[in-house]
Amino acid sequence: MKAFPAIKMIGGALIVLASLNVYAQSSDASAPAAAAPTAKQTKAADRALGRKVRSALSKTKGLSVANITVRARGGAVTLAGSVPEQPQVDLATQAAQGVAGVTSVKNALTIRPVGQ
Repeated sequence: MKAFPAIKMIGGALIVLASLNVYAQSSDASAPAAAAPTAKQTKAADRALGRKVRSALSKTKGLSVANITVRARGGAVTLAGSVPEQPQVDLATQAAQGVAGVTSVKNALTIRPVGQ
């Protein structure tokens, strides 16, 4: 008969521990999580990155930027258009890769001599 009060005491302790654990988990769930950026914020960040890349391209010596368009999406940059010589394709890629925030560069530039 002395075992019965001991079992009740152990059972009560387990119930208290379980309730504390449940309380701790529920309070964690109510903590504010980091909000994902909205579509508007993402587009603004992409536009800002595109401007930074265009600025870097225009400051690159020996690069004709008149026919180059820049698209940025989530850190991935696409260069499109045409340049007069092959070395300018490589210059454009290197300049774009050097911009902070650029994760990858897809170069879709073509070579078109001036006047064509």
